[in-house]
Amino acid sequence: MLGYIMLNIIDIHTHGIGGYGTRNATADTILKIAGIHGAHDVSAILPTIYPGPIEKMRADMAAVKQAMEKQGSELGVRRSGLKHASRILGVHLEGPFLNPARCGALDDASFLEPTMKNFRRLIDGFEDIVRIVTIAPELKGARKLIEAMTDRGIIASMGHSDATCAEAEAGYKAGAKGVTHIFNAMRGIHHREPGIAGFGLLNKEIYIEVIADPFHLDIKTIELIFRAKDLGKIILVSDTVKSSRKALARNGVRDEQGKLLGGSMTIAESARRLISMGLSEQAVMGCISRNPAAYLATARSKIKS
Repeated sequence: MLGYIMLNIIDIHTHGIGGYGTRNATADTILKIAGIHGAHDVSAILPTIYPGPIEKMRADMAAVKQAMEKQGSELGVRRSGLKHASRILGVHLEGPFLNPARCGALDDASFLEPTMKNFRRLIDGFEDIVRIVTIAPELKGARKLIEAMTDRGIIASMGHSDATCAEAEAGYKAGAKGVTHIFNAMRGIHHREPGIAGFGLLNKEIYIEVIADPFHLDIKTIELIFRAKDLGKIILVSDTVKSSRKALARNGVRDEQGKLLGGSMTIAESARRLISMGLSEQAVMGCISRNPAAYLATARSKIKS
């Protein structure tokens, strides 16, 4: 890979890595996550918050905000020993406005109805750091909430969703700009119903997250994505979790029943893997640098509620 370290590599979806996670986190925990990603050539991250009771999600967001403040201090960086850590850009909230039918590895007991009341309770005081919210567009009230997020400069990404192609289209028209980890935890493609996955591939404007470790998508599916999708709209994400790297090798990060719990590679590692398998180096490197930067730039300027 030619000069990848010189690129601004951005991971917009990570729940943790190397024994540190965003659930019940402290600022120091978040800084450790940034340090490990930084050691693997990742320039910037969006720590991704699990769905849960609103107060728990707010506590995890508070930890990220404190970590960002510490990271912003040169003295704080020196004391932490994480001079080359990934820069923390804000948070990605994966939920809680998700479809229980497509919960994946997430706890569906913590999912909430997409109402403005719940949304305000969730982000009040954190509007300046919330960059992305994953939401299922087919839920009652979701489209209005997508509009509200967009008006506040927050990117709505559609995921953990059983949406039909038409319902995903409606979410896009309401303002959604992305699809969270395409094919995973969502309705797939059927020959009589393309679903949200089909919409993600066919729509020329929507960005799609892709987990490109050996376990979440077959390499032929990844090839399909790179052939069908505008290369400027593909974003590789790690979706790593607390136990990632500790449980790396043979079978990925799974629970006792074999369910995948998260990704097993940093995005720099995923990029190297795809290039070694014959995908275009230029295209792949854009998916971890130029594309996520452009995606984050699609958010409107923050508008105070």
